[in-house]
Amino acid sequence: MQLVIRDENQGPYLSRVLAYGLTEGLLSNEQLGQIKAKAILMSLKFADKFYNKYKMHLLEEAAQDVIGIVSIGLMALSDQNHANAIALLLNDDGVVKSFQKGWGMLTKVSQYRLHGKSIYGNVDKILLDQVSSPPDCDEWQGWVYYQQALTEHNRQQSINALLAQFYIAGTFDPMDYINLESTLAEAVLYRIFFDGKKVRPDLKRRMTRVELQPQWFSLEFIEHQTKAAFAELPNELAAAIRLDLGKNFNSALLRTLNFSRSYQELAAQNASPERLERFEYKEGLIGLLGWPIYIVM
Repeated sequence: MQLVIRDENQGPYLSRVLAYGLTEGLLSNEQLGQIKAKAILMSLKFADKFYNKYKMHLLEEAAQDVIGIVSIGLMALSDQNHANAIALLLNDDGVVKSFQKGWGMLTKVSQYRLHGKSIYGNVDKILLDQVSSPPDCDEWQGWVYYQQALTEHNRQQSINALLAQFYIAGTFDPMDYINLESTLAEAVLYRIFFDGKKVRPDLKRRMTRVELQPQWFSLEFIEHQTKAAFAELPNELAAAIRLDLGKNFNSALLRTLNFSRSYQELAAQNASPERLERFEYKEGLIGLLGWPIYIVM
């Protein structure tokens, strides 16, 4: 296993930290050798578990994986502070702790990415390939890829929480792209129509029986209903979802409410499902925030 020390501004984070330590006199050659020895041992164990430690090219691949995993773990544990990272690596279990932290981070964000088996167990192969790094690479993007995976993981967790709280069908297929804003909007709209009930795929069918109330058609009322929905969610989750909402969320939902009145009038005339669908698209179905997109049969 190589840990190429060239420039503290290049390569994977582990290599950059070691270069910094040597430059600043925080790390001796002997200490560097000890860190390398621990990383080599970690690579052998990783290769033994997931590859074949007796084949050189697979051992090299395992070493690159370990460099990437240790790098993201070290970044998290040190708050991306080089001096803190050196202090951590100088501990007897510094390399192991960094690896364990990085592996845990990858396991967490792989939760919704695994569609079938991965040779790395609970870690997505594509993500690990993105984090993995040769020691002499110029540009390491492992942390960027991890952050992207974390953002998507948080989005899907938020959607799952929304569905569990406000929908009868409390799960979804991660292969389907579901928008956080529209998921919340549909829940708020349904709760307005049906007195706080959980969402079922029946709003369009039941629209003719909904008694639309004049007080619903105001931004103040919609804002109150949205706040009431947020109040039923954990604070951390509610804060995360608020960040995803557009600034025109309430006004867009009011537009959908106004559309529902026209839809109800047309449905009351026994319009065919095809005619109702054409009416939706004429009004701009994609722009009707919170309006369900399923087809009435």
